[in-house]
Amino acid sequence: MKKDVFETMAKVKVVPVIKIDDLKNTLPLIDALVAGGLPIAEITFRSPVAAEAIKIVAKERPDVLTLAGTVLTLEQAEKAVNSGASAIVAPGYYPELGEWCAKKGVPYCPGVNSPSQMELALRNGLEVVKFFPAEQSGGVGFIKAVGAVYPLKFMPTGGVTQKNIKDYLALKNVLCCGGSWMVKADLINEGKFDEITRLTKEAMSLVK
Repeated sequence: MKKDVFETMAKVKVVPVIKIDDLKNTLPLIDALVAGGLPIAEITFRSPVAAEAIKIVAKERPDVLTLAGTVLTLEQAEKAVNSGASAIVAPGYYPELGEWCAKKGVPYCPGVNSPSQMELALRNGLEVVKFFPAEQSGGVGFIKAVGAVYPLKFMPTGGVTQKNIKDYLALKNVLCCGGSWMVKADLINEGKFDEITRLTKEAMSLVK
């Protein structure tokens, strides 16, 4: 399962980071992303309906790879996995959560932004980590520097936009990038799904 998840992430190169406030927007949003060429979504637990949104996507759009994002607790992780999430993504590194995911066979992609955290990730058998917040933590230069030392693959997230994503993806140790510019809250809440599709197509054209 881990291999399949990370292979898909590497293939699509862009992971849309989503906050769903109203469940009625779930499927139109996912369909807009798919129409733009992105059969993947990181649905964040920054919303109380995150688990239910994940469940809807897993049931109604099973071909879409659904990741649970901003997972801070074991309770959230359990809800996410029980709802159908294929992987757990977190802004920080919570070793106990990593152990839980390992026991369940669920891919875990924790946020790191320091050499110490990267060493901890390696010692615990992780191969892919989220570099967060990417731009504020040193961006492309930082990832390039640590690449010579740590055999990790990174998913930079935080400050990644259509203007700098190609710079990140040019690095050999970057698996994919997380971004939200194509799924901004106002576009979702105002039902501007055609615009989301347009921005998604634009993003995919940048990473080909």
